[in-house]
Amino acid sequence: MSDESRPSPAPQAAGTHTNTPTAAVIPAAGRGVRLGPGAPKALRALGGTPMLIHAVRAMAASRAVSLVVVVAPPDGAAEVKNLLDTHALPEWTDFLVVPGGETRQESVRLGLDALPPEYDIVLVHDAARPLVPVDTVDAVIEAVREGAPAVVPAVPLADTVKQVEPAAAPGEPEPVVATPERARLRAVQTPQGFDRATLVRAHGTVTDDVTDDASMVEQLGLTVVVVPGHEEAFKVTRPLDLVLAEAVLARRRLNDGF
Repeated sequence: MSDESRPSPAPQAAGTHTNTPTAAVIPAAGRGVRLGPGAPKALRALGGTPMLIHAVRAMAASRAVSLVVVVAPPDGAAEVKNLLDTHALPEWTDFLVVPGGETRQESVRLGLDALPPEYDIVLVHDAARPLVPVDTVDAVIEAVREGAPAVVPAVPLADTVKQVEPAAAPGEPEPVVATPERARLRAVQTPQGFDRATLVRAHGTVTDDVTDDASMVEQLGLTVVVVPGHEEAFKVTRPLDLVLAEAVLARRRLNDGF
């Protein structure tokens, strides 16, 4: 996709980060054991191309993102750097590879540490969400530009959710303790967007094991806002997800020449 064909940025509202450069951090140091044996999850092929490359391209598709930092497995930074070098990536975006840590939280912090000082807006994106549309990326960035300290894309739930008392052993029945009101629930996706200072503060303050960065900001007592996500921004975690991702990618290539 040429620079001329890239989507134009939305008009910028007057906010704390108007025209501020944006960087994306992609933690890709996990093994992804639920996908089964083989290469690390981020390096699994999707349409003949590693998922990580799809995720990097998804971030670079936004005009606002001028730097993508890939956090590689601690012993695999050279391999990931070679991977980026051997695939066609947008010339208008800079790319950086840094070694990650033992946990996702540590890897994100190491990615943050690698950012040059001029980047005041940071996206954190799962490498296992390779098909997030650029409109979703732009919506997250715009909400941070308008003053939100933390922004997450999310979609309504289709299924009824039950809160249960976890079983003492795998496979045992679990008693239901509550049925949350589905209309008030959302399934959260990435990229999640942040005011950089807020995210750095969260990583320096919150020591609990968390599943996403927005929950760390919540623990600071700050407001996290939601923008509409997209059904194609799902996370590739299990073999069936990979089948679905292949189908989505094939449809894009057929319909849009993606």
